[in-house]
Amino acid sequence: MTEQLDPSRRSLLKFLSSAPLLPLAGGSATAALLAACGGGDTAAPAPQLMSVSFSGMAAPSLADAPKMATTTVASAMQALYSDGKTMPYNLAYQTFFITGAQVPNGSGGTTLAGGYWDINNKPILDKTDANSRQFFSDAPDGTSLLKLASTTVSGIKGNAVFAVVQFEYTTRNVKGDSVYGMLPSPIAVLTLDQDKTTGALTLVKYHNVDTSPANGLWITCGASRSPWNTHLSSEEYEPDATVIGTNTQFANFSLNLYGDAAKANPYHYGHLPEITVNPDGTGSCKKHYCLGRISHELVQVMPDERTTLMGDDATNGGLFMFVADKAKDLSSGTLYVAKWNQKTTDNGGSATLSWIKLGSATSAEIKALADQLKAADIMDVKTADPSDASYTKIAFNGKFNWIKIVPGKEKAAAFLETHRYAAFKGGSMGFTKMEGTTVNAKDKIAYSAIAAIGSAMTNGSGGISIKGPSAGAVYALNMKAGQVDDSGAAINSEWVPVDMAAVPALLSEDLKTADALGNLANPDKVANPDNIKFSEKLRTLFIGEDSGTHVNNFLWAYNVDTKALTRILSTPSGAESTGLHAVDDINGFAYIMSNFQHAGDWEAALHGKVQATLDPLIRANYRDRYGAAVGYLTGFPALSF
Repeated sequence: MTEQLDPSRRSLLKFLSSAPLLPLAGGSATAALLAACGGGDTAAPAPQLMSVSFSGMAAPSLADAPKMATTTVASAMQALYSDGKTMPYNLAYQTFFITGAQVPNGSGGTTLAGGYWDINNKPILDKTDANSRQFFSDAPDGTSLLKLASTTVSGIKGNAVFAVVQFEYTTRNVKGDSVYGMLPSPIAVLTLDQDKTTGALTLVKYHNVDTSPANGLWITCGASRSPWNTHLSSEEYEPDATVIGTNTQFANFSLNLYGDAAKANPYHYGHLPEITVNPDGTGSCKKHYCLGRISHELVQVMPDERTTLMGDDATNGGLFMFVADKAKDLSSGTLYVAKWNQKTTDNGGSATLSWIKLGSATSAEIKALADQLKAADIMDVKTADPSDASYTKIAFNGKFNWIKIVPGKEKAAAFLETHRYAAFKGGSMGFTKMEGTTVNAKDKIAYSAIAAIGSAMTNGSGGISIKGPSAGAVYALNMKAGQVDDSGAAINSEWVPVDMAAVPALLSEDLKTADALGNLANPDKVANPDNIKFSEKLRTLFIGEDSGTHVNNFLWAYNVDTKALTRILSTPSGAESTGLHAVDDINGFAYIMSNFQHAGDWEAALHGKVQATLDPLIRANYRDRYGAAVGYLTGFPALSF
């Protein structure tokens, strides 16, 4: 039943009105207060949380256009406790800031949220603006929420909590020209003051992390928190070193980072950065070079603290796995690529998986190779058939290459030309837009999001040939111990994926013709899944959508036990749902972090019916489309008096 409270407890409800999504039962101050709300002996043990369920919201429409032009939450959650009572929560969205705002720097001054900095930590200025304003991002992405054993940040009244937020890119300069990928990606540490009673978070310090020790960062997309409490970042769409001399995007990146269009080295990008938060609210950055140079997205380290499963947001991408030599240390280990042994073609397809060893290395030795080698030192690459049997034909980025490895450079090829070398070794390089990865540890199931099932995943070019749907799906991968690689050698991990199949409830549905609003995929089903995170305590997989087929993109909750799928949030039209992080327990509170990026990024075929109405609203809400939100979902008891 739903608990009813008497009027004498109104003040307590007001006190709880800003409580986070789920104050965990059994030990938190809020749980005790909720138990007290039920009446009876206040000294009795707090009831335990048994399960949660979500009540969804309708997709916003032009009937209430303002809701399509902002982050809209009209969903709820019901928490069932061991005493048989159900506590309903209305959900809401709380921002820390809109990028482009001046936020506290922790020293009595302010700094620009989402601002860009060069290799010397000097502001990068948009000189197309009459005032040469500092660039700031409209694309916040990967976020990790964490706490430390002790902190030294001043101004904290409750508990100090930290959020690491990375900014993938900025869409355009003030003039309106695209600057995608032309600026080094910033990462910030947010020091947040957590109210000890309600769990509400308040920003008290924003610190831009110095990324110069890692040669700056390239297009940081999804992220995850490691089991050892660090932020695992990403660098996607690694620049092709074989044609770097004609890559104007990379030249502009180098110019903005170093002040020299020719100084940046392409082999320094496409790796896995790791951010460590310090007690004073600053952060340090290092880059791991031994997890493969691929289009890193959202990686997942398994509970063994050694096995890392990696998505690859590419055309002709692969499913990669890294097994570290030591727990909590990604500086050395062995890299593998999966082979998709297809079983079915319909409904996203399915396969068993086997694993091909690409090589073992330390980060230091691959960094040394990256520092000194050029592409031609590693392999000879042809883009047309040389009619020479000594070359191997491979699928690469939607086309074909013919490659020949330079003798003795196999290790360099494995870790610096990973896409090409994985194809050369027989890996299934046919995945498209493989985005987030997460794990359900209890059931030993990994989940991987395919944001779009493109031609390379249907035409067999990379060893995969399925029928779609084009708007993607979330796949489940069962993991087991006792697996071997292609040579028959044991894989030293108990968390090796052995099969892969789309989750039926998380399969998109393409529409033959756009609906009345313009959606190209069924808006009541997941489409273009991107960020995904699993909550062990809630038994819920959270899924954020990328833009492409829904007029508004959504954040969904999928209960893996009941199979119920619920829409819980809608981003502004044209925006992508990013920054997803499901946190089961920080000082007794649970959180769902959620950002969005590039609001009002209009596509004629998708947004033609709404753009004229929504564009002025989004411009008014988000700094003329240059701003985007960083924040989290909150909840408060929805009780009657």
